Amino acid sequence: MPTAHVNGIAVNYRIDGPQQGPWITFGNSLCCDLSMWEPQAAHFSRRYRVLRYDTRGHGRSEASSGPYTFDLLVRDVIGLWDALGIARSHWVGLSMGGMTGFGLAIGYPQRVLSLVCCDCRAQAPAAYAAFMAERIRITREQGMGALVEPTLARWFLPQTIAAQPPWLEALRAGIAATSADGHIGCCEAIRALDYEPGLAGITSACLLIGGEADVGAPPEVMRAIAQRVPGARHQVIANAGHICNLERADAFNAAVEAFLPAVA
Repeated sequence: MPTAHVNGIAVNYRIDGPQQGPWITFGNSLCCDLSMWEPQAAHFSRRYRVLRYDTRGHGRSEASSGPYTFDLLVRDVIGLWDALGIARSHWVGLSMGGMTGFGLAIGYPQRVLSLVCCDCRAQAPAAYAAFMAERIRITREQGMGALVEPTLARWFLPQTIAAQPPWLEALRAGIAATSADGHIGCCEAIRALDYEPGLAGITSACLLIGGEADVGAPPEVMRAIAQRVPGARHQVIANAGHICNLERADAFNAAVEAFLPAVA
């Protein structure tokens, strides 16, 4: 896959879909890479120009020394769009990718055609920040391998893990292979997350999606964000946890598919 030199690092990306389709960019979760969006790339590339990329320190994108900030992660996206000649794009991001989406819509509204933020928060309360600090401690003391099974248990329903869907092993390997520096840097960004003051100023059409059993960004958190963003819609994906785009791909795709034509 190609890379672009952006904001001091090499960013790995992939483009699918028709040459003349409107752009839609997908931003990954912590400990994932662009492959987490395979069901969405297959679905949306029939009509849209789909851009997926690996967030700094994840997948095949370079990891710089941390800590990172969301300002840095947002500028990585703008730099990638600039390098690829993308003036405006729809945005779909999950967890860390959703948080990045808030930063894009607040800081660069003229670049965002619409905003889909999934299973994410707009600020980090004390307990959530402490959880990220614990992930940093484990990474430093035990390495990424120690986080694999606890992360999967936090992301998915027990019955999903028991069923061992084909994509689960790839996620397991991806968590273990995530750069320790990249993981720590992004955890530091999440610990300092504070986009809540800017939510009321978002002008992009916005859809907030979350799994009904998500413990990281539960429905009440997503609902509260929707109430702060003017005109935002909120949709809960039944029988899904944190990575709802994989756990319930059809329902996720249908929700985004119904939203995009209304804002095109």
